[in-house]
This record gives sequence, structure tokens and C-alpha cells, in this order.
Amino acid sequence: MAEHRVRVTQDSASRWRRRAGEYETLAEALAAAEPGDTLTLRAGTFRENVVLDKAVVLRPADGPGSVRINPAGGVPLTVTAAAQVHGLVIEGGESTAPAVLITGPDATAELTGCRVETRAAVGVELTDRAEAVLRGCTVLNPSGLGVRLRSGAALLAEDTELAASAQAGLAVLDGASARLTNCRVHHAGGAGVLLAEQGSTAELTGCEIYEIRGSGVQAESQASGRLTDCEIHRVTGNGLTLDTGAELTLTGCRVHDLPENAADLRRGSRLRLEQTTLQDFGRGALSVWEPGTHAEAVASEIHSSSSDFPAVWVCAGAELTLTDCSLHDLRDALSVLDQGSRVTATDCSFSRIGSSAVSVSGGATVALADCRIQEAGTGLWFRDHGSGGRLTGCEISEVSTGVIVTKGADPELSDCTVRGAAEAAVYVFAQGRGSFTDCRVSHGKGFGFYVLDGCRTALTRCRAEQNEQAGFEFSEPGPVTEGCVSDDVAPAAPELPAPRTAQLTTAAAPVAATIAPIPDCRPADEALAELESLIGLATVKQEVRTLIDLISVGRRRRQAGLKAPSLRRHLVFTGSPGTGKTTVARLYGEILASLGVLQQGHLVEVARVDLVGEHIGSTAIRTQAAFDKARGGVLFIDEAYALAPEDGARDFGREAIDTLVKLMEDHRDEVVVIVAGYTVEMERFLSANPGVSSRFSRTVTFPDYTAAELLEIARSQCAEHEYALAGATEGALLEHFAGLERGPGFGNGRTARQVFETMVERHAMRVAQLADPSTEELQLLVPADLPVPPPRSGAAALPGVTI
Repeated sequence: MAEHRVRVTQDSASRWRRRAGEYETLAEALAAAEPGDTLTLRAGTFRENVVLDKAVVLRPADGPGSVRINPAGGVPLTVTAAAQVHGLVIEGGESTAPAVLITGPDATAELTGCRVETRAAVGVELTDRAEAVLRGCTVLNPSGLGVRLRSGAALLAEDTELAASAQAGLAVLDGASARLTNCRVHHAGGAGVLLAEQGSTAELTGCEIYEIRGSGVQAESQASGRLTDCEIHRVTGNGLTLDTGAELTLTGCRVHDLPENAADLRRGSRLRLEQTTLQDFGRGALSVWEPGTHAEAVASEIHSSSSDFPAVWVCAGAELTLTDCSLHDLRDALSVLDQGSRVTATDCSFSRIGSSAVSVSGGATVALADCRIQEAGTGLWFRDHGSGGRLTGCEISEVSTGVIVTKGADPELSDCTVRGAAEAAVYVFAQGRGSFTDCRVSHGKGFGFYVLDGCRTALTRCRAEQNEQAGFEFSEPGPVTEGCVSDDVAPAAPELPAPRTAQLTTAAAPVAATIAPIPDCRPADEALAELESLIGLATVKQEVRTLIDLISVGRRRRQAGLKAPSLRRHLVFTGSPGTGKTTVARLYGEILASLGVLQQGHLVEVARVDLVGEHIGSTAIRTQAAFDKARGGVLFIDEAYALAPEDGARDFGREAIDTLVKLMEDHRDEVVVIVAGYTVEMERFLSANPGVSSRFSRTVTFPDYTAAELLEIARSQCAEHEYALAGATEGALLEHFAGLERGPGFGNGRTARQVFETMVERHAMRVAQLADPSTEELQLLVPADLPVPPPRSGAAALPGVTI
């Protein structure tokens, strides 16, 4: 090491020390140095294990980075006293030891402008009540931990970078403490900052944590921390993970761009957010789990998520308090579930929520005061028995459905308003309860208070104003009302002291459905004759005749005092498009009406778009409305399999199915439901809900039309429109139908009609060229009028012809 000399300079305040000198090794210089001396190191690499056990200062002679400490093994730098190290680069690759070890109660090290670049077990380790200051330092350790504090050690880090560690960037354990200011922690293989064990604390101010493969900050086992003006982003795990009694407080922070949760709390941990923003998260902004776990947010913001999960989850007995917070631009905002779970929100805003702003289920409760919900699918949904809470002074506006109460849920709302609901302001069904006092619903496009299924809801001094359908709509037995008024209900009779609240009717909300009225119940024989006149469909006709026979004989058995067979009149129609399913459904309804099984026999035809809403709760309303419109007749659901898509885990179509199954059970004698679609896809529909297959016990299969049957349909079209087929035309037409590909897009009867329409067009183009066509020429369709057949799949195109 002769090329590297160490100069030991005398401390200006200690002139009694020995004369300054130069040494060939650091070990010699340190042995000769006295407390307070400064060791100035010439540029180069010292392959020594340096131990600072005196209050000395190490600095490079030629500026930061010019001196490296890189021994062959062991700990490159150990500090056990009040030493200072400036501008050195500490290297080394001991897999079982740290690169820098600061240890012991007398160690108060200060490292300034140093760079720890190593592949060791730990970059910098403080232990045994040691204290250290890192200013302007960089720690890189792609083989282990960045900085680890243990056994009561304390660290102050300023303008320091902890980067490229294989495990945690900073680990504070076993009662140690850390204070970081304007530091960066990034590219860690574990947590950015790990806090564990009782008494361990960390305080971060103005720090940035990013590009972390674990959690941004992970606190567990009763450790605690405080973050102020910090940013956590681009983290693979949770932004914050709290477990087993840990506590964190964030003030003025921003947590964003995360594939998992912004914050996840479990097992009695506690989190407080003050003026903090959680945004752009993959699963949820805030997930609070298990009894004793509590989160609190004050003047904070949650927004901008493409997640399929609610932004805030509170479950398994946990608690959350929100004050003056804003939750906006989310798919689902707040979900509270499980008995003992509770959310208290005061003066909070929920806006631009794609689906549900607040959902309460599993016996959970909420307490909302002076909160605002605007531009949401469903404002609040109380889902099941034991779920409820209290809402006071809340405003809900521009939503699909304001408040939904179902399945025994029992919330209390007072002095609340719902304005501008698209479907219903308040919708109670399926044994929901709830009490509404001094509540006002207005300017809705649907119903104000819509209470079905005899739900025993209590309405006291409630008002309904300017709702397009009705202010109050109840089914028997209606809710308990007192002092309620509506501007779209006739005034009360003079002898009644209070205004009437509603007309108890079962009128349904409008539904975009096709309704086919029927004549005044023509005889069954006429409808059966029309059925028999349909081309083909032999097996279908036989199935319908069997059903009619069963119904007729059953009625006669009842008249004779005998038990009638239990019939399930709901049907599944399977087959390709254009095979007559809708026509047969219409005739089936007519026949049932003529036999007295249905009151009217009319057909209401709907598809997925008519039943499934865009928001939670609207689907149940639409399905109920379609069902009510079909009462006394047939509800025909075309392409019903679209309600149960293969990848529809959160698809609202399943809500339509669940609602339909319940309605079919509750009103089994009022409506016949026929579901139709392709054979294979309908099997998926029948397995979507345990009750579906039991409701539809009979499947009628509609076969594709044969070429001869398609020709017969074409003949009937000709006769209806006063055209005629030449003999050669019939043969050519039969050959044309036989040559058509019968893939998923084949239209059967629709195809025959389209062929006829094309022939009429081509006939017109041909005859228009004649100067004075005869009557026969104006009627006769010839082979030249047939459409040009499309190329068969897989056939090569003709040379020189573009297809």
C-alpha cells in the first residue's frame, strides 16, 4: 500500500497531541490517531477492514468518491465511537455481514456524502443502541437489505438515497427508530420501508418511495410511523401494509399508481390519513379488515381507479371514520360488509361513481351525516338482514337509484333528499324494511318511493315532488305511512286529516320491450290452427299440443274433484335464429289465455338490454318492470344466455337472473316465462342460478328448416305478395337453399324471406327495362332473379375476380 499514504492532521483545539505525520495504511494511522484527529486519505482503494473506535474524522484528499474501502472479506467499515466519515465509497461483498456496521451505545457516527455500493447481507446496519446520521449518502445493495436498524438504534437520514436493494430498502426493528428527511427509497425487492416489533418507529418527511416490489411501507407487530409530505408510487405490492397492532399516520401524502391496494390494514392495526390522496390503484384504495382494526381519514381524497373492486373495503368487524373526504371517479366507492363492521362518515362527498357509492351487507352498519352523493349508479344499497345504520342530512342527486333496501336490511334515514334519480329514488323490495323520516324525493324520471313485495317500510312526513312515474308506488300490503304527501297524487278525502300518500297499485316502470297485443281471447282452436299452419316445426307442434292436453285434462280433473298434475308452464326454446320461436311463444300465450290459464295472454318480448342496467340496483328495477308488464301473459326473453356471460363474474346479468327467479316463484300463476337462444349457450344460462333449472323443466327444440321447408316459406311469401314462381325457378330456388352454409349466422325463415325480397328487387330491375310488360311478366319470378350465391367458406376465388 506504499502508493497510498494517510496524513493525520493535528486538531486545532488539541495542540498537545503528537505531531502530524503520514502513514502507509489506515490501520497504522488509526492506531496513531487520537480523538479529534482528522485522517486525510489520498485517492485510491484501501483493501482493509476499517474499525473506527475513536472520535476521528475520515475524509478524502481529492474530493468525494476518490477513496474506496474494499477489503477481501469481513465488514469493510465498523464504527463504535463518535466518528465522522466524509465522501468515501464503501464496497465489499460479504454475504453474511454488513458493509457498514455501526454498533454499541458509544457509537454516534456521521456519514456525509458517502456511497455504500456492495453485495453484502446489509448495506448499513445500526445495532445495540448506536446512533448515526446519514447526509447526502447513497446505499446500493442488490444482494440484501439497504439499511437495517436493530436493538434500540437510532438513525437520522437527510437527502439520502436507498436504492437497488434485494430486500427492504429500510428495516426498523426491535425498538429502533429512524427519521428521514428528503430521502428517496426505490428499486427495493422487499418493502420500501419495513417497521416491525413494539417500540420501532419511523418518521419520514418529504420522502419519495417508488419502484418497490413489495409494499411501499410495511408496518407490523405494534410498530408505528409517521409520514409527512411523502409520495409512494409505482409499487408492486400495497402502498401501505399494516398488520398486528401497527400504527401509521400520513399527512399531506400522495399514494398512487399501484396494482394492489393503496392501504391494507389487518389484525388491530390503525391508520390515520390527513390531507392525503390515494389514487390509481389496481384493487382498492383502502382495505380494512378484522375486529379492532381502525382507519381514519380527514380532508383526504380517493379517486381515479379502473379497479373492479370497491375503492374502500371495511369488513370482518373493522371500523372506518371519514371526515370531510372526497371519493370520486370510481367504479364502486365504499363497501361495508360483515357483522360488527362500521363506517362513520361526516361531511363527505361521493361523486362520479360508476356503480355503487355505498354498499352495506352481511350485518354491517354505516352512520352518514351531511354527506353528498352525486352522479352515481346507486347511491346506497342496504343488501341483507342486519345491514343498516343511520343517515342524517344527506343529499343524493343525479343517480340511477338513490337508496335500495332488500332482504331484511333496516336502515334509518332522516332529513335526507334524493333528487334526479333515473330509475327510482327509494326502492324497497324482497323483504327489505327501513324507516324514512322527513325525507324528500324529487325530479326523478321514475318513481319516488317504490316499495314492493309487501315490505313493511315506515315513511313519516316524507314528500315526493315532480317524479315522472309516481311519487309513491306500493304493492299490497303497503308500508306504514304517516303525514306523507306527493304532488302527483289526488288530494285526500275531506274527512281524512292527513293527505293520501299513494295509490296502492302494481303498475310497473317503463321498459323498452316489444308488446304484442292479442285479440279478445279467440278460441284455442283458432290459435292451434294457426300453429298447425306454420311450415315445418313438427316436433315443436307436438310439444305444444302435449302441454295443452296436460292443462286441459288438469282443469277437468279439478272440476271432477281430483288432484291435477303440477305443471311448470315456463319453457326453454332452443334453436337457431329464424325458426319461429317468437311466433310460437305468441300463440302459446293466446292458447293459455283461451283456456283460462292466463288473464290476457299478451307477449312481452325483451332482451338483455331491456333488463340489465348500467348500475347496481337498476337491473332489479328493470327486470321487475318487465315482469310486471308481462303479468297475465308471456314474458319472452330472447338470447337469454346473454344474461350469464362466460366471463361475467361481476356482470349485472346475474342480478337479472336472480330477480327473475324470485319473481317467478312469488307470482307463479300470473306470468309464463319463455327463455330462448342457441342450444349450447342456453345450457350455460340454466346453470347460472340453482333455481333456474328447476323453474324451466321443459325444453322445446326448434330445428333448422330443411331446403324444402325454406322453399315452402318462399312460396307463401310469393302468394302473400301476388308473385308467382316459374317451374324452373322452384328447382333453382331449392338448389339455392340446399347450397347455403348453415353456420351461426344462418337465419332460417329470415333467410327465406330475405331471398324472396332480393328476388323481388332483381325482378324489378329486369322488368323495368321492358317497354310494356304484361301482367304475367309483372308477377313471374324466373331463375335469373335468384340472388348470386356467396362463395362457400374455404373455396378459392376465381382467377381475376375480387371477392
